Amino acid sequence: MLSPRNLDLSSRERSILLRHQAPRALQTYINAIPINHEPDGDSCHTVREVLRYRRAHCIEAALVAACALWLQGEPPLLLDLRARRDWDHVVALYRRGRYWGAISKSNHVQLRGRDPVYRSLRELAMSYFHEYHNTQGEKSLREYSRAFDLRTLDPTHWVSGDSGAWEVERRLDLTHHYPLLSSTQERYVTRIDAMEWAAKRLVEYPEPKR
Repeated sequence: MLSPRNLDLSSRERSILLRHQAPRALQTYINAIPINHEPDGDSCHTVREVLRYRRAHCIEAALVAACALWLQGEPPLLLDLRARRDWDHVVALYRRGRYWGAISKSNHVQLRGRDPVYRSLRELAMSYFHEYHNTQGEKSLREYSRAFDLRTLDPTHWVSGDSGAWEVERRLDLTHHYPLLSSTQERYVTRIDAMEWAAKRLVEYPEPKR
């Protein structure tokens, strides 16, 4: 597999990514990147493009976090959370001992990162279940993927390229996913209540008026 020395990053780009050593510091940095409201249409920016444009949505920020972790000697891993009648969510994975944690970008506080306290990827995915809502008020999270290792892709597809990281999105979608709920369990899933609707409306980066 490729080494992080072969990423074609500039010294400035490396310096930015290496500045945040601990997962907590890296999560704080990811939170501080303004959300990408995609003003120019659908995007899937590479790491270089995120650093250039200074905006990111979940998969774009997950690539930045994974790259930073790789430069620090950890594997660059992603997890795809697949939802029904809703957007998927992508997080960067890391481990401390036997336990999984996540670095995550979201405009909503409920879908941010997770401390490394989860014994399995399923446990980690389930930590997002109750707060993962669609616009109809349904709890929409239904599947999670295997850990996807970005070292299997050419870095120009996700780190140093200038035409987007669409190949990552395609490969993530093709990665094997596991169901979180059985059909029997789905019958007992409730819609969110008024307090949860209020929390859902709280965002860090409001969409600019056009």
